[in-house]
Amino acid sequence: MTGRFFLVIFLLGQLGCKEKTDKNPFSTKPLIVRDLDGIRQRGYLEALVDNNSVSYFIYKGRPMGYEYELLQRLAVELKVELKIKLISGIEEAIDKLNHGEGDLIAFPLTITKERTEYVSFTNALFTTQQVLVQKKPSHWRMLPPDLVEKKMIRNAVDLIGKEIYVINGSSFKQRLENLSQEVGGEIIIHEDSANAVTESLIRKVATGEIQFTVSDQMLAQVNELYYPNIDINTVLSLPQQIAWALRSNSPALLTTTNQWLAEIKRQGIFQVVHDRYFNSPRFSVTLASSDYSSLNSEKLCPYDQQLKKEAALLGWDWRLLASVVYQESNFNPRVESWAGAIGLMQVMPETGQYFGVRDLWDPEKNITVGTRFLKFLDDYWKKTVTDENERKKFVLASYNVGLSHVIDAQKLTKKYGKKINRWEDNVGFYLAQKSNPKYYRDALALAGYCRCDGPVLYVKQVLQRYEEYKIHIAA
Repeated sequence: MTGRFFLVIFLLGQLGCKEKTDKNPFSTKPLIVRDLDGIRQRGYLEALVDNNSVSYFIYKGRPMGYEYELLQRLAVELKVELKIKLISGIEEAIDKLNHGEGDLIAFPLTITKERTEYVSFTNALFTTQQVLVQKKPSHWRMLPPDLVEKKMIRNAVDLIGKEIYVINGSSFKQRLENLSQEVGGEIIIHEDSANAVTESLIRKVATGEIQFTVSDQMLAQVNELYYPNIDINTVLSLPQQIAWALRSNSPALLTTTNQWLAEIKRQGIFQVVHDRYFNSPRFSVTLASSDYSSLNSEKLCPYDQQLKKEAALLGWDWRLLASVVYQESNFNPRVESWAGAIGLMQVMPETGQYFGVRDLWDPEKNITVGTRFLKFLDDYWKKTVTDENERKKFVLASYNVGLSHVIDAQKLTKKYGKKINRWEDNVGFYLAQKSNPKYYRDALALAGYCRCDGPVLYVKQVLQRYEEYKIHIAA
């Protein structure tokens, strides 16, 4: 049996290699079988998302983005969690999809006849056109509009002999090749690196590194807000359909996704999300200019430096500590809970007194006390939970609901023969049971009743956000 298993794996590996030809440096057919039932059984949908300024980013500690918001809603519809992988190239995305390293490509993909041979497309999200991106003349603000217009290329014939850079594997190359045939002269096409960020070429046009690139009109309009010295008014194509892509052997996921898309369009939800990212200039400019947007910087909040200092003392990645602070207060230092918890880390006054700090409204002192309390909890759980990653879950739950309730849960876990040093399906499970009389009335449960499904969710949300921070924010 073992020999057959490794033979199958070997043959699949060889098949994957044969699929990657010079023409198609990616797997053109699915190498795994996983449809909606398998995704639900696994518990999460893994989406491959484009690394651009619209699809997915962090703003003031909160994950946002056009694709991200829609994917969150789709995951709820499917009753699974959402996991994101950022990918910068279309060919890489198709390759990972067909290798099973993702379930869905949530790119603004143009539906083309060639691509339908490799993937299945959802119904169209919207239609757009391909546009030429070119730089306006120097001092364009000082020139009359009609003079600026005369310096812009508006006729495709004028592109003959010009060098145009496009993203590797994009539909833009094919369009330019067809355009060359149509205008009766050669347009010189350069494909950028397969790993280039989608909008990197627009930035190069804005800075003068290259003269021309091509972009989808919707994405170009967003970037025009960031780079007002570019012109995007020369249309190069007929309207084209934009959609997401799935493996060709995932018919159930495709059907369910299309049904969901139709429903959110009928309800108007889709249009609201679409308008927020594509038709809200003020919102886009705010994102582009904010110091706390991953589109513009790698800052999360005004307290990053102290979070880094305190996290080092705690022995944690500072982005995990930042996720705790966001969960507690959304980085708002003036928050006070109904129970009297104060500030960024929602510290109780008695906790502050224990660590010798009274002014918990001071952001730095609040972070210091909150981190010291986390260190206190970490030291406690080291006795029974040696694995650092597991211990973080115990610490986070204790920070949220109190040490005594998590100790009760650990005792109950031991009583029922489960692992006292594991969280999922073990201590976390019994913590969530503490609203059930069978468990909170147990003599072992000294802290008594607790609606502790909240703390279990708290642990999950903090760690999920931490994973999202790791995608965008440097350690």
